[in-house]
Amino acid sequence: MHQSDHDIRNRLLIARLPAMPQILIKLIEHLQADDLGMQELAALVGADAGMSAKILSVANSSAYHRSARSIGLEQSLVALGTDMIKMLVIGESVFQTFNSFPHSGSTDLRSFWKQSLTAAVIARELARGMAYAQPEEAYLAGLLHNVGRLALLATAPQEYAFNFTARDDEDLCAVEQRTLQITHSEAGAWLIERWQLDSFLADSVLYHHEPSSRLEASHPLIRIVRVAHLLSHHAADDEAIAGSLGLCGLERDAIDAIMAAAERQVAKSAAQLGIDLAGADDVPAPYAHAAPPADPVQQRLADEVRNLVLVSEVGQAFARQQGEGGLLESMTRSARILFDFDHTVILLESAGGQALVGAPGGEPQRVAEFSVPLDQDGALAAAARERRLAFIDGAGAQLGLAEQQLLRILGTDSMVCLPLVAGTRCLGVLVGGVAQWQVAQCRKREKFMHAFGVQAASALETTLLERGQARRQLAHAAEEYREASRRVVHEVNNPLAIIKNYLSVLDHKLARHEPVVGEMSILNEEIDRVGQLISGLAELPEGAAAHAGRAQVTDCARVVEDVVRLFRATDFVPPSVQLVASVDSEASEVDVDADVLKQILINLVKNAIEALPDGGKIEIVNRGRVNRERRMYVELAVSDNGPGLAPEVMANLFSKVRSAKEGPHHGLGLSIVHALAGKIGALIACRSGRAGTSFELLLPVRGDASISAGAQARALDSV
Repeated sequence: MHQSDHDIRNRLLIARLPAMPQILIKLIEHLQADDLGMQELAALVGADAGMSAKILSVANSSAYHRSARSIGLEQSLVALGTDMIKMLVIGESVFQTFNSFPHSGSTDLRSFWKQSLTAAVIARELARGMAYAQPEEAYLAGLLHNVGRLALLATAPQEYAFNFTARDDEDLCAVEQRTLQITHSEAGAWLIERWQLDSFLADSVLYHHEPSSRLEASHPLIRIVRVAHLLSHHAADDEAIAGSLGLCGLERDAIDAIMAAAERQVAKSAAQLGIDLAGADDVPAPYAHAAPPADPVQQRLADEVRNLVLVSEVGQAFARQQGEGGLLESMTRSARILFDFDHTVILLESAGGQALVGAPGGEPQRVAEFSVPLDQDGALAAAARERRLAFIDGAGAQLGLAEQQLLRILGTDSMVCLPLVAGTRCLGVLVGGVAQWQVAQCRKREKFMHAFGVQAASALETTLLERGQARRQLAHAAEEYREASRRVVHEVNNPLAIIKNYLSVLDHKLARHEPVVGEMSILNEEIDRVGQLISGLAELPEGAAAHAGRAQVTDCARVVEDVVRLFRATDFVPPSVQLVASVDSEASEVDVDADVLKQILINLVKNAIEALPDGGKIEIVNRGRVNRERRMYVELAVSDNGPGLAPEVMANLFSKVRSAKEGPHHGLGLSIVHALAGKIGALIACRSGRAGTSFELLLPVRGDASISAGAQARALDSV
């Protein structure tokens, strides 16, 4: 094969075929509709050769893994999905509008569309007349029989711009062969063969310029397309048409009816699409000739505009994805479509940032086990470290092991490494497999690839941040629940111990037939307290805080009496420890929850008892009212004459630290006391020395007294 022939065929692989603007507008409108039907969409796409070719090409590419391939447009559209169809339609629209296709908005392109659709309708009527089993396949073959002309225009606009408007005859094929080393028949057939359809569709496109005498024994689809081509493009050539009638078993009288039906159908389709066909047949078709070179500056500007719009659409498509898996799949599929990668894999930065690892859920599955250390030599690691595109040729010297492995995984002889850069951080690398001849084309699109990588990295960064935030929230909630569980277990031990001791007292009194009304009342109270503590575990921290800190008028003297009675009536207080209370009833009403205050005092007294293993004295004293920062409090102190607290214990007194006591929950008591005091608006302080330890509680007094104290303080300030 001639080298230039090889080049043009390679370029055909990545060609973008122009479509009629009206069709594209209709497609976009339908794609925006919520009640979009694939059957209706297939009918609309089927009215345009360029879009039909593009849809079939993508749907049958390696990006969509399907065991069974079909040439039906509706099945292809279903396989692609709305998002990908929209991307293709938008891409084609932008390409046509901004890429300076010759006469893309004038009559010559409308004439091409009319002739293609006319050939399609005629082919379907011929198939029905011949009882051909697949008339819709004949329609598609007629529509695409000249798709090679669109492909050559898209692939080589400089060389083919003028030839596209030339007369569609054997002379055109000769000029095409001389200038491009390939005819439009060969180009169209070669493209369709790449779709791997189990059909004679490619053959019908390839041979539609063959003399009718050579096609008499050929497949019916080939004969149908040949006749449809002559009737749609050379209706005035009576000799050629007469020589082709036998291919489909036609009589001359049937031609007029077929042509009239085709004309009505095309006019109806044009009216539905809003395409004005007036004057479309009046465009002169010159003989083929070579075209002058296009303006490179204008071409470059058109490419920039096209890439800008495509990148914006890609970013919106990424933003619509749900979850990391959906985003990664969208990234790989979009890259394969936009850059014609054979296969694509994504390697993400590891948690420690030391390596690139295969993204989970990719194809093939072994990619998830692939890892590339970032500190090693090689183009792949360098692309991530330096945040730049890398083009790797499989035939290059000193290729690293990681690069060799990836080339085998991708099944290609070259690859493109696109770093996914968000700010100054490289989140990973998208690796696309390409043929060696495609590398030069990829280099020309380097800016577009970079912009694609930025969009992909931005969407990926957002997804990773959301995933990290969700994990942190779960971890925080779990830690809060564990901490709440430890507090509840710690606090429940106090009433359970009291219940146990009172049951012992109750047992002795019942044996002596003494009244137990007081003991039963205390047991009921402590059982209720256990229930409240356990139910608090199910509350949210805000709800628990609001419940615990609910202000009410409480007689702290009565609470102290209840606590002292609890300890004295049981074995909680050993004989060597004296527990006394001195409470001034005149200054004992405070705005705190009685149950919370009781819980605080039980913890403090219990700690004081444990601080006096050799015996001693514990006092609960009401020291009266205190003005602290213009607020009135009642000071309640719990003191012991023990050895005092060590300095390191004092330094971390109310923190959640492990104490020297036995058991899994010791060391939590004072942190719980501090938290409970904060919830009821109380202040707590500790004094400790050789003479013992004293915990001082400042409890807010009743609301009216507090207001009065505030008023008095303001009056003193004004003197």
